[in-house]
Formats: sequence, C-alpha cells, structure tokens
Amino acid sequence: MKQCNFDCLYCELKGAKTVDKAKDAPSFHEVLDALKMALSKHQNLDVITLTANGEPTLYPELDALVDAILILPNRPKLLILSNGSTIHDEAIQKTLSKIDIVKLSLDCVSPKCFKKLDRAHKGIEIGQIIEGMKQFRTRYQGTLVIEILVVERLNDTEEEFHALNAALHEINPDRIDVSTIDRPPAYAVKGVSIERLVELSNLLEDLHVNIAYKKNYISEKRYFSEEEIYELLKRRPQSFEDIALCFDAQSLKNLNHLVEKNALHVKNIAGVNFYKVT
Repeated sequence: MKQCNFDCLYCELKGAKTVDKAKDAPSFHEVLDALKMALSKHQNLDVITLTANGEPTLYPELDALVDAILILPNRPKLLILSNGSTIHDEAIQKTLSKIDIVKLSLDCVSPKCFKKLDRAHKGIEIGQIIEGMKQFRTRYQGTLVIEILVVERLNDTEEEFHALNAALHEINPDRIDVSTIDRPPAYAVKGVSIERLVELSNLLEDLHVNIAYKKNYISEKRYFSEEEIYELLKRRPQSFEDIALCFDAQSLKNLNHLVEKNALHVKNIAGVNFYKVT
C-alpha cells in the first residue's frame, strides 16, 4: 500500500491520500535479513537502493537500518531515492549524510506548480524543501543527485526551468537527472518528447545534467563542429547518453578529436560519465 506525503500526478503507484507517517512497516531487522539474503545470492552489485511504496524517509527505523547496512562486509554503495519533502529535518539530514548517494526530487520551484504537480501533504512548502536542500548540501560529503521529472503542461515551461536553474545553482548538486513519464501514471497526465527534454535541459547552465530517457531516440541528430562542441561544453557538461542522443557521426569524430587534443576530459558522477572542458 502506498504511504507517501506526496500524491504526484505522474506516480506509477495508484493515487492515495497523503500521510505524514508510515504505518505497519516491517521492522528494520526484517528488511536487513531480506537484504542479507539477496546479497548472498547476487554478487558484484553496484548499489543498494533504499526506496519504498511511497517516501522512504517516513520509515520510522530508517536511521537504524542505514547504520546496519553500512557495517555489512563488502557492501555496495548505498543510495536513497527521496522526494525531498523531509530534507529540512535535522534528524533526516543526519541520517542521509551517512549514505553514499542521495537522490532527491525537485520537479518545480514555483509554489503553484508544486501544488498542482506534486500534491504534497498539508504543511509541506516548496520553499522549505529548497532551503533544506541547500542546508543539507553544506554538511553532506557524498554524491547529491537532483531529479526533475517533466510533465506536459505543468513544469515543461522555460519559466519554470529558469527558476529551477537558479535554485539548483544555490543547492549545488553533483548531478541533475532530467526525465519524463515512461510508465503508466496514476492520473491522466503525459510526458514530453526527448526533443523537449533536450531543450529544457539546455536551460540548466554550468551544471552536470543527465537526460534520463529510456526511449533513447531523437528524430534527427545534429552536426556540431569542434568549435561548437567546445562552446556547448563550456556552457554545460554533457553526459555520454546526451551526446549519443544528439550528435551525428561526424560530430562524434569531432568530439573524439577534442578529447585526443586534451581540450576535453571525462568525469564520472555517481556512475554517469560527462564530457567537460579541460
């Protein structure tokens, strides 16, 4: 059963009344035992992901679970997927600071968009979430990823992305994942095209932006000269996936030539490779 303090229009889980506490959750010992069994069967995993049928930071024994996972021998990295709603809470910040990779959602900056799209529990405000993210960044030494999910006619405007750009520069995450709907949503909303994701992502300047799109197809790939590639990457690093989506064959050769000349280098952020200007 979904237990979340958001009822996002795009959620893959059936719509449900928002809550501020998780009820009837399994004990952390039950979760830990199941995890140990899975790790004994599956070797060479990249990450352990903490998630839930809802918001994982509402889990009452999250801190104890995190501590127990961290001392597992030869464990993979630990990742949590959160909607960011509780990140202003000191206790949550303390728990999440122990985790290797923290991925938080930030679909909107404007209160109007936030209210329509994320449909948060009473008392949760977008301004408080953004301030919490900024505070968390000052104490967190791991990899912080922000996720933006774009929904047609809700947060797919240039105005909203300019506001996101400003907020993200203040939060200073290591990486931003921009995606759209790829599973049947709880409500009658639609995703946007890959072309629109590229256009909107280009408004997030001087940030490590990864376009997370499962249907890796764009109708017409473009030619970029070496000079254009260099200027493009000066404005914003591009992930390998972004390059594959947008660059034609000659552009890829031009890109590789820049790498050979050491004008560009590759940086890996939480498993995603980016081309950057040297």
